[in-house]
Amino acid sequence: MELENQTAISKFLLLRLTDDPALQTLIFSLFLSMYMVIIMGNLLIILAVSIDSHLHTPMYFFLSNLSSTDICLSTCTVPKMLLNIQIQDQSISYLGCLTQVCFVIVFGFGENFLLAAMAYDHYVAICHPLRYTVIMKSRLCVLLVLVSLFISLWKALLHTLLLLRLSFCSALGIPQIFCELAQVLKLPVLTPSLTTS
Repeated sequence: MELENQTAISKFLLLRLTDDPALQTLIFSLFLSMYMVIIMGNLLIILAVSIDSHLHTPMYFFLSNLSSTDICLSTCTVPKMLLNIQIQDQSISYLGCLTQVCFVIVFGFGENFLLAAMAYDHYVAICHPLRYTVIMKSRLCVLLVLVSLFISLWKALLHTLLLLRLSFCSALGIPQIFCELAQVLKLPVLTPSLTTS
């Protein structure tokens, strides 16, 4: 018998940081201002790297990719949280939660791999300074970014597809302000009853 997802629920509940309306307004303002600073700061980095020809080096290429990944990671979590605070609704749809889990994994692991690529760039600059331009060609930099994106996508799809196989019990609360894989895996699931025919 083939096992399939039998989840009857249509949404999860993202538990709030607080139920006090005055504190929710403060939290909304705080997170909105931090989100705007993240977006503006990273956009300024990307703009500076793209405009100034002196910054067209591998280090700044990786930095601008890291900035764009940071924008994407923030954008896949913070706007839904701000919307939930504003409309006093804690719910997120089942597919919305799975989508958020997938994007958090893609951009979270993408940042890690980009930091590893930046570390490799620094290693080459320090240990092989005379051969730096020969080793760190633009082709290798693009390849490192594409490999990091591919590995992140593969890992996210693997985790999300495995998460799709789980069947959750009923309306469930996630003790986070966004859907995170570790928290979703802690939720109670239905155990499939295997019958032989």
